[in-house]
Amino acid sequence: MIGFSQFGAIIQEAFPEVGRDQLDKYRQLEDLYRDWNSKINVISRKDMDGIYDHHVLHSLAIAYYLKAWKPEDYASLTEPRDGIRVLDLGTGGGFPGIPLAILFPETSFILCDSIRKKTLVASEVAASLGLNNVEVVNARAESLPGKFGFVVSRAVSSLTDFYPWVRGKYTKGILYLKGGDINREINEMMGRFKMRKGSVSTWPVNSWLQDSYFEGKFVINIL
Repeated sequence: MIGFSQFGAIIQEAFPEVGRDQLDKYRQLEDLYRDWNSKINVISRKDMDGIYDHHVLHSLAIAYYLKAWKPEDYASLTEPRDGIRVLDLGTGGGFPGIPLAILFPETSFILCDSIRKKTLVASEVAASLGLNNVEVVNARAESLPGKFGFVVSRAVSSLTDFYPWVRGKYTKGILYLKGGDINREINEMMGRFKMRKGSVSTWPVNSWLQDSYFEGKFVINIL
């Protein structure tokens, strides 16, 4: 488990462009989630001490992957020129959407979950942080209008179940945080939906965050 000081050092090394205001928002996350989690349990209470590594850094692995391997896509979130929107589907209490929204203040994030009490927490945390680039909606993915640049999510369901919820709703890709037997899931999804070879790639999170917690956890990029 790491505290804010160690978290801040990791972030400043990985994303040196992060400013003092953004770091202050990350600092506030622990107290905000401790308070809300005492009312509505959205993070395992025994895991609250791991909020910065197990939740915030895990969420930001999506950004690190883009910066390292998809710099044009990273730039499109840092300095969006086409009004790009990011959908966080199954956001729960706001992960990965809120940590990403802090990092990319010029990009619009729509945080969606079908469970109202979870969207309440995400909405209140975003409001407390003054995240004007975040909209929280209590809805199912199928009901959301329009398209998004990226869809992000963290282990909401199997890939085979998740993909049809957002198929046709994105222009740049899906960035999905997932662990376990991902090769089986990827093969099943690609076969069922007749996806072309090369449309799915994986990146191990522990190539950045070298901790046993992240062993077997990946960013899955679906084009």
